[in-house]
Amino acid sequence: MRGIPVVQIPTTLVAMVDASIGGKTGVDTFAGKNLVGIFHAPASVLVDPQTLVTLPLREMRAGLAEIVKHGVIASEAYLREVASRVPEVLSAGGGQSSDSMLALIVPSVEIKADIVSRDEREEGLRKTLNFGHTIGHAVELVSGYSLLHGEAVAIGMAVEGRLAETTGVAKAGTAATISRTLSAAGLPTGIPDGMDRQALIEAMRTDKKGRSGQTQFALPLRIGAMAGAKTGWTVSVTDDQLREVLA
Repeated sequence: MRGIPVVQIPTTLVAMVDASIGGKTGVDTFAGKNLVGIFHAPASVLVDPQTLVTLPLREMRAGLAEIVKHGVIASEAYLREVASRVPEVLSAGGGQSSDSMLALIVPSVEIKADIVSRDEREEGLRKTLNFGHTIGHAVELVSGYSLLHGEAVAIGMAVEGRLAETTGVAKAGTAATISRTLSAAGLPTGIPDGMDRQALIEAMRTDKKGRSGQTQFALPLRIGAMAGAKTGWTVSVTDDQLREVLA
C-alpha cells in the first residue's frame, strides 16, 4: 500500500523527540541499522507525555540521549536546561509527565522539525542530526542490539565528541560537557568492555554516511554549533584517527 497516509502517535520518549519527526522510515537488518528505508512524512504527529508514566526508567534514559543530542547540535542554553531538569524527569514521583518533561520535549521537537524542514532528504544540514549515530549504530550492531538505541547513541556522542577534539575540530571542553550531561542522565559514555574495536570500524564502513572509502562524521565545533558548514555538514575521519579514539 505505497503512500498510505499515516498518523504517528509516539508513546516512548525517543519516538516523541526523534523517530516520529521527519518522515524517515527504516528497517534494521543483519547488515546494519537503518540501511533500508524511505522518506514518508506522517500526516501529523500526536504527542501525549502522559503515556510516558508507563515507560521503564531505562527507556526514559534512552530517550534523553536524543534530547541531549539536539542540545549539542543546536543550543547550548537548551543543553544546560536539559542538565538541570534531568533529576526531576527521571524521578519516581511523576517526573515523566511533569512540566519539566514537557519543557524538554517541546524544544527538542522544534529543533529537529526546524532542521528537517530545511533539508527533508538529508542532502546537507540534516546530516547534523547524525551526531553520535555513526559510532552509535556500529555499537548497536556489534552488541547484537542488546543495547537500546539511546544507550548506543550516548556512547556514540561521547566518543565522537572526543574524536572532534582529538582531530582539532571541536573547542576544548566540548567532549567533557557532552559526557557530563549524559552521565547525569545515567547513560553510558564508553565502549563496552570486550567489544571488538575492529568490528566497530568494519560496521562503520557499511554505514550510509560513508563516502569514497572514508567514514563521514557529524562533529561539533562547540556546544550548540556543528562543523562542516562548507563541506556538506560532515567531516572525514581516517581509520587511524578512529582507532586512536576508540582505544
